[in-house]
Amino acid sequence: MSLMTMKHLILFIVFMINFSFAQESISVDQLIEKLKTDKKFVLLDVRTEGEVIGQLKMINGAINIPIQELSERYSELNKFKDKEIIVICRTQNRSSASSGFLNEKGFKTKWVRGGMVEYFRKLSSQDSEN
Repeated sequence: MSLMTMKHLILFIVFMINFSFAQESISVDQLIEKLKTDKKFVLLDVRTEGEVIGQLKMINGAINIPIQELSERYSELNKFKDKEIIVICRTQNRSSASSGFLNEKGFKTKWVRGGMVEYFRKLSSQDSEN
């Protein structure tokens, strides 16, 4: 990654963190319920390509736009402006920042507390209970 690209990435992340604190969030339990019952929302995974093919795979039906590309690619989501967009990442830091950025662009978003780590922990604990 070039020095200029790295500077842009750092500025972008700092910019988005400023918007993350006032954003709405949902719990992993709420996400699991929405996945079962609500087909009217869009799930956006902002992890890198390497992360979504790794151990914490992407949830079926999710759209992947890594946070590093979001400022250049958010227009791909314009067709979903009338829908709620649920944003998820590995733990929650990038999703909360991305949610704030997208809200500033006119989208209706919420981010998932605990992210994919918590999602898979919950699924594992549900499997062990059954």
